[in-house]
Amino acid sequence: MNPSQSLMSRAALWLTFAAAASIVLSIAAFNILMALALAALLFSGEPIRLPPIKLPLGIFLSLTLVAWIFSPDPWMDGMPQIRKFWVFCILLLVFSTLRSLSVLRWLFLAWAGLASIAALRGFVQFFTKVEQAHQAGIDLYQYYVAERITGFTSHWNTYAAEEMFALLVLAAMLFFGLRIRKSWIWILCGVLMAVALYLGWTRAVWLATAAAGLYLVWFWKRWLVLSLPLLAVVAFFVSPAVLRERVTSMLRPQQVDSNTFRIIAWNAGIQMIEKHPLLGIGPEGPKYHFKEYVPADIWATRPVGFYEHLHNVYLQYGAERGIPALLVFLWLMVRILVDFARGLRALPPGLGDRRCLLHAGIAVVIAAMVEGVAEVNLGDSEVLTMFLVVIAAGYLALEKDLSTVP
Repeated sequence: MNPSQSLMSRAALWLTFAAAASIVLSIAAFNILMALALAALLFSGEPIRLPPIKLPLGIFLSLTLVAWIFSPDPWMDGMPQIRKFWVFCILLLVFSTLRSLSVLRWLFLAWAGLASIAALRGFVQFFTKVEQAHQAGIDLYQYYVAERITGFTSHWNTYAAEEMFALLVLAAMLFFGLRIRKSWIWILCGVLMAVALYLGWTRAVWLATAAAGLYLVWFWKRWLVLSLPLLAVVAFFVSPAVLRERVTSMLRPQQVDSNTFRIIAWNAGIQMIEKHPLLGIGPEGPKYHFKEYVPADIWATRPVGFYEHLHNVYLQYGAERGIPALLVFLWLMVRILVDFARGLRALPPGLGDRRCLLHAGIAVVIAAMVEGVAEVNLGDSEVLTMFLVVIAAGYLALEKDLSTVP
């Protein structure tokens, strides 16, 4: 390798690192840094690599493209999802450049630090909103449920999912990775992120974090799983009344955040899939054709809610891109779980970065799939980016030639 190639290789590595880390703070910074990283990689002469999921991923993206081409108005309706193909470049960048366990470890510690800063910003936002509701004489629940904390993002669902992914990866590092210096700092970061998730009031993320967290604890210290329900009950009863109200709203929703609108959305999605099973109605189609699939009387009396997507990633993909694309998406997710589980069984006993990355990958997939029942989470560029970074890191942990230099 000549000196210029070596320089470009290092530039590609650190620009990819910066891009992957920056997603927690700014989507604009991420896009700029990823473009620079991709250019550096192309000029470096280094091989461009993709993890072994390129077949299901390629088929899924191809079916998305076909569904877009045959949609009613592709140039007007579906372009946002086609432009989102750009985000998948982070998968090849991470897999091609961050081929060191130590670099991956520092990337996820950077996530923890930056997500903690975002958590602190969320705390300020929360108490500001509490004060605003008090000064206006408005019920806090009704005011806050529509104006939740967002950190550095534009929406509370994005913020909550970012905090969740960063927390799960940090937990995997603390449970299964090599000993981290000054671990109390990272434990504090974990506490800050956990509190931010609680104050974020995003119920689907609560359930997803619980499911993925149970997985991690089960493989860390199995006996602790029995104590988690008791801890959850204690946390519920020591919480302020307004937070307890948010928890119980999962089963007994208030009118202001009635779950009824999700049922309307899911029924509309089922209708879309039944009428367009092969190619769907096109990417972003539910946003523009939602009303056509809801009975007029129900639409006239619909409760308050967001009616531009289906609040379920599986129905969304099936309705947008057809049943074949949905099945390929499920194949992709199951393939990742199977590959990482096999990788874990092949590892020798003991702690290590490979074990940490594989457990983190499984936890993040579990969380994404659980949250996806109630949200179109992977349709969000920031959430999709973090998901792809963790998946790329998990597949790097399966590579035999990966650098283990601390």
